[in-house]
Amino acid sequence: MGLFTRFTDIINANLNSMLDKAEQPEKMIRLIIQEMEETLVEVRATAAKNIAEQKTLARKIGAVEKSITHWHGKAEVALEKGRDDLAKAALTQKHKYQAEQEQLHEENNQLTEFLTAVQDDAQRLQEKLNEAKRRQDALLLRQASAEVRLKVREKAAVYNIDEAIGKFERYQQKIDRIEAEVEAFDMTENKDLSAQISALEQDDNIELELAQMKKQAANG
Repeated sequence: MGLFTRFTDIINANLNSMLDKAEQPEKMIRLIIQEMEETLVEVRATAAKNIAEQKTLARKIGAVEKSITHWHGKAEVALEKGRDDLAKAALTQKHKYQAEQEQLHEENNQLTEFLTAVQDDAQRLQEKLNEAKRRQDALLLRQASAEVRLKVREKAAVYNIDEAIGKFERYQQKIDRIEAEVEAFDMTENKDLSAQISALEQDDNIELELAQMKKQAANG
């Protein structure tokens, strides 16, 4: 695709319409911006090349004007000396350079018109590029906003899950307390039983000691 064919397509492009139809607007606008930037570089390079050419033309025009002045002076000198033949020859050279001057001026005018058009087109392209970048910034802002909103939704979902788990843990703790009470009750019962048995054992010891004391007393 030629530079100006592509340029015309970009200039005439409706960004809103292109983005509305795109499946991936953010990708589409990146491509548009890249295309515009590359085209703008080419347009500026073309303008620079033609500006350099215009400067060359200006130097040529200046040289031709000097030649015209030079041969005109020669013709005047020849006339003063009565040499019409030399004056005619000098004027012939002058006319040759005048014809070249006209051609160079024509080329310079065409180049000036071309450069003016290129500058206007470059300005329009820059405006399109600025518009595309604004759209890109808007898309990025929307994307960032959507991501934040998604995170909020995800956190809300996590909170709901955490709340459910919390309820389950509280229920589990309630069961643990009930089980602990049962265990405490069992431990209390076992302790009472042990105390009763110990009391019986103590009674036996007392009875045994009492019997021994009676036996000793009888033997004495």
